[in-house]
Amino acid sequence: MGLSDDPQLQPILFGLFLFMYLVTMLGNLLIILTVSSDSHLHSPMYFFLSNLSLADISFTSTTLPKMIVDIQTHSRAISYSGCLTQMSFFMLFGCLDSLLLTVMAYDRFVAICHPLHYQLIMDPCRCGLLVFASVLISFLVSQLHNSIVLQLTYFKSVDISHFFCDPSQILSLACSDTFTNNIVMYFVGAISGFLPISGIFFSYYRIFSSVLKMPSSSRKYKAFSTCGSHLSVVCLFYGTGLGVYLSSAVSSSPRKGAVASVLYTVVTPMLNPFIYSLRNRDIKRAMWQLLRKTV
Repeated sequence: MGLSDDPQLQPILFGLFLFMYLVTMLGNLLIILTVSSDSHLHSPMYFFLSNLSLADISFTSTTLPKMIVDIQTHSRAISYSGCLTQMSFFMLFGCLDSLLLTVMAYDRFVAICHPLHYQLIMDPCRCGLLVFASVLISFLVSQLHNSIVLQLTYFKSVDISHFFCDPSQILSLACSDTFTNNIVMYFVGAISGFLPISGIFFSYYRIFSSVLKMPSSSRKYKAFSTCGSHLSVVCLFYGTGLGVYLSSAVSSSPRKGAVASVLYTVVTPMLNPFIYSLRNRDIKRAMWQLLRKTV
């Protein structure tokens, strides 16, 4: 059903979301190109960052292009198979974002708490294995969610009060009993949400404990500065997600929940490159070098 039924708002929404999508694509592609082109950035932290940028591109591309086309063509229909596909990719890349942020927190934990063993622990093979495990877990979570939805009964034509096939909306529209499926969904939520958040909290608890024991103020500042960008992205990602959850719980209007969900589905992936490029000197330096080469 989109974000608004007002015909006068449609051109504004079209221009706004097209602009945000292009900025998201260009910003995250620039991060990937910068990391791959500069040998000084061939380290675990930037390897994970480039994978996060790729996941953000995919996450945004799952929902925004369809929405932009729907606004332009004045059509809001989506097939059953198309809805399942969109929902599957949404779960896949949303969970992957969450797991990659956890892996990046672990990387910062090893770098600060075990600096002498960092190169040994975070070797290229282990980094690749961590990314592969994140992709595999995300794929299994998305397929488990899809298998639940496939068992439910729906009317042939339903209205989804959202701008994409939101998993919670789809489950609420089912005609059959969803008690068992809700239990499984809580399990899926624990894997994709609670466990990554717990891992991030544990990593930063150990980081803060280790940094506070450092005698030098300059060393404390340097240690905290390496975590600043990641911590900002974590707060933005989970903060907006929590805000959407609370707004949908408080508000009885699904349309308001859809508007709030724009924050974590569109705004967060768009802002991530800016957070990392503005707060990280190495990224800024490498970006300027890349731009000089292309001009």
